[in-house]
Amino acid sequence: MRRIGIIGGMSWESTQLYYRLINERVRAVQGGLSSAPLLVHSVDFAPVAAMQVAGDWDGLTAMMVGAARDLKAAGAGALAIATNTMHKMADEVVAATGLPLIHIADVTAAAVRAAGLSRVALLATRFTMEQDFYRTRLSAGGLDILTPDEADRAEVHRVIYEELCRGEAKDASRDSYRRIIAGLRAAGAQGVILGCTEITMLIGPQDTDLPLFDTTAIHAAAIADWIFSTE
Repeated sequence: MRRIGIIGGMSWESTQLYYRLINERVRAVQGGLSSAPLLVHSVDFAPVAAMQVAGDWDGLTAMMVGAARDLKAAGAGALAIATNTMHKMADEVVAATGLPLIHIADVTAAAVRAAGLSRVALLATRFTMEQDFYRTRLSAGGLDILTPDEADRAEVHRVIYEELCRGEAKDASRDSYRRIIAGLRAAGAQGVILGCTEITMLIGPQDTDLPLFDTTAIHAAAIADWIFSTE
């Protein structure tokens, strides 16, 4: 099996889901006591979140590039960023290391297309919903993206940072997300991308009859597949 480097900790609540999902897939394929040969660079999310709010994307890029270089030096043959928002600096990470990156938006777009859908809603942090780095990547993958209105984007973002990143999944917030999803369905969404790696802690198939595309699970499966691949 090949060794991959994962930049995580943003938040650790979702990084632990990655670790479990990747290893479950490896064990299912390899059997016995097999587990994935992973290198994980887990950052302190508190300063990361503060820099996001401050718009210090240059500082965050420097941090991500440093983490990626550390993983390369430790022997990683490829990289993965265990969060949607910080794919904002994916190109810089690749340029600085020369390593392939398993991009969460690319594998998610492929999963949506494989399901025969093209017009999907995106729930994520405000940065991911509103900035071009993620939506453009999904659009390049053949998708038409719908996002909530401004007030609902603020609510989706609030729940992520104030609750889910702290390990809290509240019924009231689940109801809010259900309402928002229903509105996006009425606007023509054929499915929903859970475009923040923590949202899977709150929303599942029981909450809507629209197909859900859990970026955490999709990305973890792609990471495991790279580990097995010989190409």
